[in-house]
Amino acid sequence: MSRPVRQIHLAAHFPGVNSTTVWTDPTAGSQIDFSSFEHFAATAERGLFDYVFLAEGLRLREHKGRIHELDVLGRPNTLSILAAVAAITEHVGVVGTLNTTFNEPYELARELATLDHLSGGRAGWNAVTSSDAFHGANFRRGGYLDHADRYERAREFAALAKELWDSWSEGGVRADAATGAFLDDGVPARVRHSGPQFDVDALFDVPRSPQGRPVIVQAGDSADGRTFGAEHAEVIFSLHQEFADARAFYDDVKGRLAAYGREEDSLKILPAATFSIGDTDAEARERAREVALQQVRPEVALTYVEQVWGRDLSGYDPDGPLPDVDPDTGSETARGWANRHAAVRARIAKLRELSETEGLSIRETVIRLTAAPTFVGTPEHIAAEIDRYVQERATDGFTVVGHLTPHGLDEFAERVVPLLQERGSYRRSYEEGATLRDLLGLPAPVAAPALAAR
Repeated sequence: MSRPVRQIHLAAHFPGVNSTTVWTDPTAGSQIDFSSFEHFAATAERGLFDYVFLAEGLRLREHKGRIHELDVLGRPNTLSILAAVAAITEHVGVVGTLNTTFNEPYELARELATLDHLSGGRAGWNAVTSSDAFHGANFRRGGYLDHADRYERAREFAALAKELWDSWSEGGVRADAATGAFLDDGVPARVRHSGPQFDVDALFDVPRSPQGRPVIVQAGDSADGRTFGAEHAEVIFSLHQEFADARAFYDDVKGRLAAYGREEDSLKILPAATFSIGDTDAEARERAREVALQQVRPEVALTYVEQVWGRDLSGYDPDGPLPDVDPDTGSETARGWANRHAAVRARIAKLRELSETEGLSIRETVIRLTAAPTFVGTPEHIAAEIDRYVQERATDGFTVVGHLTPHGLDEFAERVVPLLQERGSYRRSYEEGATLRDLLGLPAPVAAPALAAR
């Protein structure tokens, strides 16, 4: 007996961080002009994607005391962009990264619920943490949380946000002119919360949103991150792209769901995926090489190894071998990058092994690690690989990342999506009135116990 065909879920990541985005390309557009977001969102909707995804930068990153000009600079406010995108689209979801370390639960829950109303139930929240003092310096609280504490705050933050969203019952707004009753009795329920991070006594002022509550997305990969994802996330934006690695991550995280009373399909895992398309495999490989050389220019390669080594390596040749000096893990050469200390020696060991085994230069090593596309080949090959990942339960789909703003998604939508449709594993149209939760095939959120008992 054949298994039912699993449906592929796709998100569209607006480019703009690290060297993935090739802003030097003559066809590249603005990262700020709304026309870029408009084109990108229209392409995603034409390609029947589940949602458009915006990352967030809390501070301009620095390198050797200067603004890191190799990144794309300029990241307008996420919620403002998503509200504008929601206004010019009809079906595609709108998801943004918003921090749990420096925001407050009541206000952020209020903003997200508002976006969910304005979009007709298409809003999602990528909940992330931040603990370092460099980012924290932009905020009143500063960088006071270590790794464990930031996830303690994130778990309490997410639980409280859900409690606030669930404090309104569906249909709780009666608005009965004949009786003069605007709300059902006891709506909204009072939320009293006292915990290590937050002390709240609130009547939430935004009625229940069209999909119950916004979809929660998460991207953490540590043990704490995976636990948070299993407890609260409904989508995980993973970096596990290679098939065996992706399936191991899928099995691990989904295996944790039962401890929280959740089913497998209550969580979707959508790793980041880059691509290079050609009419032949050889053409696709050639295009991938051209893009990689744009992404990892000589100065980018040196910047990368300086971030890892924590040293000024400007005297080294990007086309020469890796530095033979030890790293300085206490250096502040690079500021604003994650995973600077704990994993630095392991990362260097991996870099050296790769370089020595294959005789790679600094630039070639960095290209291999940071600029290798997830999928390279003809549209038919890429469609088959995406389908294989999903049908064999390595992923539930992918978060597609292009290298150009705003046209990086165009070719994928035009050449790969129709082939996925032919396979019967991708939608041919949006269902009218579908919420983001509907698009993702997620269960409706269960009302808070206090409301469910009414």
